[in-house]
Amino acid sequence: MSIDVSGVSKRYGDFVALDNINLTLPTGQLTALLGPSGGGKTTLLRIIAGLETPDGGSVVIEGNDATRLPVQKRNVGFVFQHYAAFKHLSVARNVAFGLEIRKRSKADVKAKVEELLALVHLSQFADRLPSQLSGGQRQRMALARALAIEPTVLLLDEPFGALDAKVRKELRDWLRRLHDEVHVTTVFVTHDQEEALEVADEIVVINEGRVEQVGTPDQLYDQPANDFVMGFLGEVTTVGDVRVRPHDVEVAVAPGVPGAVTGTVRRMLRIGFEVRISVATEGDAPDVTVVMTRTHARQLELAEGTRVWLTPAAGATTMAAARDAVPA
Repeated sequence: MSIDVSGVSKRYGDFVALDNINLTLPTGQLTALLGPSGGGKTTLLRIIAGLETPDGGSVVIEGNDATRLPVQKRNVGFVFQHYAAFKHLSVARNVAFGLEIRKRSKADVKAKVEELLALVHLSQFADRLPSQLSGGQRQRMALARALAIEPTVLLLDEPFGALDAKVRKELRDWLRRLHDEVHVTTVFVTHDQEEALEVADEIVVINEGRVEQVGTPDQLYDQPANDFVMGFLGEVTTVGDVRVRPHDVEVAVAPGVPGAVTGTVRRMLRIGFEVRISVATEGDAPDVTVVMTRTHARQLELAEGTRVWLTPAAGATTMAAARDAVPA
């Protein structure tokens, strides 16, 4: 179900956590709230959940004003970063908890729990305690528990933040597949740009309590609204008077390229199949960062000390570099 946030503001003393947020989150969509720590994304999520009350504005869920509704009346499922499992209950009982307090019949509870454990691939662990599961399995259990009450909205607060990189990657793929199966309106908070770009249908970039831009992953990456969005959604470097992504810098090893910036390779660092190159340019300009494949670097016969000519690639996303911009 859709969520409409209108004019929502929130302060904690002199600190402005949210400043007049206006946002519509469409039905059935997986939306990421992306931004730096302290930017306001978790505060917004908690206001949607009913765990915080806004100082001003309204939250409408499924056409009903939920601004002052208590949590238990919003039919919202919430998954925290640290699982919040009942340690003394089995996996099955953890998933069943929300159904049991709603006085569902034992037969209904049993059937629903079996269905959800199968959905999250935990059927074989139904009788285990949470402490006997891996971190990724505990997070899947938490998602099953949130889905058990059949929420109209599922809210996830950095659900994979406590897990290692490999498990986070696996769970991102799994969450996307799960969402495509259950089609519940889902909002998740993350500060991980790759996670948002990979999983979300739409991304809301929040910074200093304000919405910087809303759009699909492709729109935000290719058409950023401002320098902050461009820099937050990926690394940025400066070539002459243009800001561009390092993988969108063309490198030539001979002069004659119109408008090219001349420089000298200062350092080369290989990371797997990629090579990261720092190019010192003339004057006081900061080094230009270039990213290319190892194969490409070998074809150009690049080495420290090589003279090169740099230009933004055709079709690259670029922005004018401010004269007082902080070097990327």
